[in-house]
Amino acid sequence: MTRMLLLSLLLISAALAGCANNDNPDNATDERDQITDELDPSNESAPGNSEQDKKLGYVRYTKDQLNNDAERDHSVRIDRTKLANMITRIILRNDGFEEVATLVTDKEVLIAYDKNDQLKEKEAAEIAKKTAVSAVPGYFHVYVSGDDTLIQDIHSLHNSNVQDDSYDNTLDIIIREMKKSPQGD
Repeated sequence: MTRMLLLSLLLISAALAGCANNDNPDNATDERDQITDELDPSNESAPGNSEQDKKLGYVRYTKDQLNNDAERDHSVRIDRTKLANMITRIILRNDGFEEVATLVTDKEVLIAYDKNDQLKEKEAAEIAKKTAVSAVPGYFHVYVSGDDTLIQDIHSLHNSNVQDDSYDNTLDIIIREMKKSPQGD
């Protein structure tokens, strides 16, 4: 909130200074650089409290900033647990689902669920798959299954490390089993 107030005051003072000082183009350039620095996303701190979580995401770069920023690591990190939590909760909000387990890896989403008899198998698969697809980047592969015995199999991987020798083998076995179920469109 104070950052927004400071930015607003800065913009207003820059506008007023610009109107009063039109004869010196260097002042306008300095003020523009200052505003650009204020809007630089690398100066932002990560949201840590509920007030910060309510903020919108906004980024603005100039071509020069982008070219000068090449050496920094700008990879996006995904909190897999939060993502799995969100997907599971959204699926459970649909009528017919009794229990849902979701595992998010670096490139797959595995969803096993238990549904009631009123929800058709194909419809359940479609709801589960579309929910996951809407929440993850496009390169993720999404696998779903109404075989509730796979819930325990997915659970067995939740504490695994991707560098474990048995991890890849177990994951492949679970995916093969999930592919036997309808996968939705």
